[in-house]
Amino acid sequence: MTLQPLTPVNCAGLIQPGCSLLQLDGEVLLFGQKGWPKRSCPTGVFGMRFKNGELKLRAISFSNDSCYLPPLRCPAVCRLDPYDGLPESYLIHGGRTPNNEISSSLYMLTMDSRGCNRKLALCCKEKELVGEVPGARYGHTISMVQSRGKTACVLFGGRSYMPAGERTTESWNSVVDCPPQVYLFDLEFSCSSVHTFPELTDGQSFHLALAREDCVYILGGHSLTSDSRPPRLFRLRVELLQGSPLLSFEVLETDISISSAIITRTGPSHKYIILGGYQSNSQKRLECSTVTLDEKGIHIEPLEAPKWTPDIIHSRTWFGGSVGEVRLLLAVPTEGRPSQPDAYYFFQVNFETEGEGKEEEVTQGCSQQSTDYEDSTPLEDSEELYFGGREPHELEDSSEEGTYNEDDEEDESQTSYWIKCCLGCQVDPNTWEPYYSTELHRPAMIFCSRGEEGHWVHAQCMELSETLLVKLSQGNKKYFCLDHGGLPYQERTPPRQVMSLKRTPMKVKYRQTPTTIKMTPAKKKLFQKAF
Repeated sequence: MTLQPLTPVNCAGLIQPGCSLLQLDGEVLLFGQKGWPKRSCPTGVFGMRFKNGELKLRAISFSNDSCYLPPLRCPAVCRLDPYDGLPESYLIHGGRTPNNEISSSLYMLTMDSRGCNRKLALCCKEKELVGEVPGARYGHTISMVQSRGKTACVLFGGRSYMPAGERTTESWNSVVDCPPQVYLFDLEFSCSSVHTFPELTDGQSFHLALAREDCVYILGGHSLTSDSRPPRLFRLRVELLQGSPLLSFEVLETDISISSAIITRTGPSHKYIILGGYQSNSQKRLECSTVTLDEKGIHIEPLEAPKWTPDIIHSRTWFGGSVGEVRLLLAVPTEGRPSQPDAYYFFQVNFETEGEGKEEEVTQGCSQQSTDYEDSTPLEDSEELYFGGREPHELEDSSEEGTYNEDDEEDESQTSYWIKCCLGCQVDPNTWEPYYSTELHRPAMIFCSRGEEGHWVHAQCMELSETLLVKLSQGNKKYFCLDHGGLPYQERTPPRQVMSLKRTPMKVKYRQTPTTIKMTPAKKKLFQKAF
């Protein structure tokens, strides 16, 4: 058991309370960065690297068919082990955005591919639920249960804003506990149902949820109604019958009062370690516990805690997450010390014993993976047409500037995608909104080939359709902006030929025709002499 200080390398400003640490294909990912994503990592998801006492981040790309995944604080996160041919994935529901908006969306995050140098690319899909759908919330949990060969997800707890009819000017941003209801939904048909139990009287949030087969154990949590952390332990059993599911609820005894705790798995079996959290508003929980789930139920035993440093003991808050089996990342604030440039101290807690083998560097990768973050792709954007993610081959170039560096961020309002591209430029960085479905946080651009060097122009300013935009980005033909003659003739839409209409004179229905007298030329000449 060790407690190792970590030095963040130009990335401490991205890690904040409420962030989530995920593990996909052996790599640790940071999700829920502080603030909105920047141009150095438009996806907002980073790979984490621990080496020689340093903490480094690397930008992670998304596939082109991924949806937008905003940075969310305190979402419900559930890891789905591979089953029925489906890959390893994560479910992400709810959470708070940097604008303090609360999300109600459900996302599924999976691994899309790896490049030749084993660099990870992710795929994110948003799933639509039908039926009794859970509302926007944060601080709740999602768990996966298995029963009778079927699988389903259990959602419980959380907080949200007051209902619209009850919000006033003074309480506009006030949050309340969500009703103590249990939501059950399946991923195959996306059908959701809600269930209530008389044993659940108050809502709770920031609790722990541990699942084994058809049972979910809910431990601890904080209640806003009573502003307390009562010792609570529930067992929820789910039987996925042929018709409708059958849920049963049972209250178990415990003396543990805890909220916002960190939990890590100790192996393939259902054994966990709980660290951190709070016993009250002014007291952290410095003890550790082991939790074992088996056929008989849940077993909680005390565990020797690491030797905490004075900074950890005297700090008022702390947060963190799991970075692998028996390994955790812990962060405590520097409490405004001017000598510390970063806002947090970072520590790595390792519960691995000496008997389990020689301690290894936490690379979180397989034997064939390129885990040296000094060989990562530079994070600054080149002037390419951006379509929501990069292909794996675009991440294969190596350089010594692969790790994220906060000092490399530029003011996007003055550079690159926010330039005035032509005389009739319509893009304003203060009011711009995505125009194409492939845009995330910056406008799509194409290259005008006029002149020796050419220049970049916004696709929106050229009034391109999305189909034509994709076609131009994939071809090798030259094209020009509106100031330089527009697109080439072969790329233009052929002019529509307007057929001239043949106008037929209208006929009068009861028109009288003048009478004509037939006569010979001799009679005609006689009439001319007479008159």
